[in-house]
Amino acid sequence: MINGDLSQGRRFEAVNDILERYCFRARYLIAVLQEVQELYRYLPEEVLMYVATGMGLTPSQVFGVVTFYENFSLEPKGKYVIRVCDGTACHVRHSDPILSAIRKRLELKPGQPTTPDLMFTLETVACLGACVVAPVVSINGEIHGQMTPDRIVNMIDELSRREEHAII
Repeated sequence: MINGDLSQGRRFEAVNDILERYCFRARYLIAVLQEVQELYRYLPEEVLMYVATGMGLTPSQVFGVVTFYENFSLEPKGKYVIRVCDGTACHVRHSDPILSAIRKRLELKPGQPTTPDLMFTLETVACLGACVVAPVVSINGEIHGQMTPDRIVNMIDELSRREEHAII
């Protein structure tokens, strides 16, 4: 049920199921937020309010956790999250042209991390921990080393083709 367009009623029903599994206990807030984000690919404000109420927390407590941890997002993310490493090893081995190739292929404007169809999100990160195979890109957590601009564009094209065939 990973889907950003759940109806309002089903949205809260799914969140309620998550809260029930964690017995509505505040100590499980991070785990609850992780599951909610997996469900919607981000943390919608109205859902966070529902979580706060359900767990007996204030909205500011929940938003404080969400904004503290970098892995949580208040903005919708694409089905495929592409992270380009821009750490020292990757930068020296030319991660910038890879980043530019992705932006061009996905037609992303400056400051726009996600495609309008919510298929792809582009992020840069300080390190992916695979410096030996730099430059590195991850797609939904899967590491791809020794990346080139042509290779990443081919990977994006392949993912796009898969999605087109999945719809038909």
